[in-house]
Amino acid sequence: MNRPTGDPAHTGPPDPRRVDPRVLAALLDRHGWRRTGGARGPYTRWTPPGPDPASLLVPDSRAFPDCDDLLTDALTALARTAAPSARDILTALAVPSDEVRWHRETAPPTRAPSGAPGPWTAQDRLRAAARRVLLAAALAVRGHARLHARALVDEVLVDAPSDAARGLTAFVPVDPGRPVTERLHHALHATREAVDYQRATGRPDAFDTAVAAGVGHELTEALVALVHGTEGAAVTLAWAPAAGAPSGCAARPEPVAFTPGDLPALREAGARYLRAGPSAPAHVTGTVVRLRRPGARGPGTVRLRVLTGTDAPHLHVSLDEDAYRTAVHAHLAGLPLRVSGRLEGRGGLRRLTDTYGVAPVEVDDAERDRLTKTLDEEC
Repeated sequence: MNRPTGDPAHTGPPDPRRVDPRVLAALLDRHGWRRTGGARGPYTRWTPPGPDPASLLVPDSRAFPDCDDLLTDALTALARTAAPSARDILTALAVPSDEVRWHRETAPPTRAPSGAPGPWTAQDRLRAAARRVLLAAALAVRGHARLHARALVDEVLVDAPSDAARGLTAFVPVDPGRPVTERLHHALHATREAVDYQRATGRPDAFDTAVAAGVGHELTEALVALVHGTEGAAVTLAWAPAAGAPSGCAARPEPVAFTPGDLPALREAGARYLRAGPSAPAHVTGTVVRLRRPGARGPGTVRLRVLTGTDAPHLHVSLDEDAYRTAVHAHLAGLPLRVSGRLEGRGGLRRLTDTYGVAPVEVDDAERDRLTKTLDEEC
């Protein structure tokens, strides 16, 4: 999510030969366009919400003889219309994407005191919080998909409307981003249920079971950042019409909203996750970002940026002399390191102890270059 604020998304019309008219109609409906005319026929006319006089004629399917001509006219008109939703529709048509929308309720603007944060600062805060929410979902993705999930967050196309201090939309490509949005859907609803349970009973037990849905320290802290300083915030997911909803997810998910009254429960849950529970076996893959040992020989510790195996973004790993030497070679070669052991939480610091099976993980040249670049930035 590094696209500069205010950069336009895809605003030119896509190739009409690649557009499914049913997907276009679904996107128009999603963004509040109104279907006008009489009984359903071979095509439908759509008008935008508000006073914009534009209208689009969309064929019902590709079986209509003049389908490409009608789509060309419709997409050209969509690119020229002043309707705020037109850009989002064109972006979703260009690359089949799930949409993640953040909206914050803020107090009506008043005369800002000297030195008070302006709208650009508010927009930056929203963008940073939104990125943390997506990153938390990426960290919770399991299996092989997680290896690329975090890199995807930096490539996600973000569209900021004119009131970008309050709203933001991210377009997450279905391939390879669907595991992230699916995990985010489950994690947000599990967090909402856990917060409701804690506020009703005073007990945080529901946050324990919410871990299976992808809830953890990263997500609770991201939601705190999203809600803090507002009158409330909501996250809404909309699945790419061409791909449909994932199994087990609502076809049209309701917004998941949080208020300032939820902040104590979210903060308490975040601290609880950070303290961690009893040690558990773990098999972790990560990139080495720090190496330390007291002398030229002997055991040492390394810091891993986690790719798979645990929700913690970083781990401190205790290694014997031979394993430490293996970690050094992996670091110099720009390769991830695979290591097994016991995952422990001590004062908020996650550690992997009793380690074994330490070995570098072979990756292709492109992935190695990407990891090396990330390590250079982090170091």
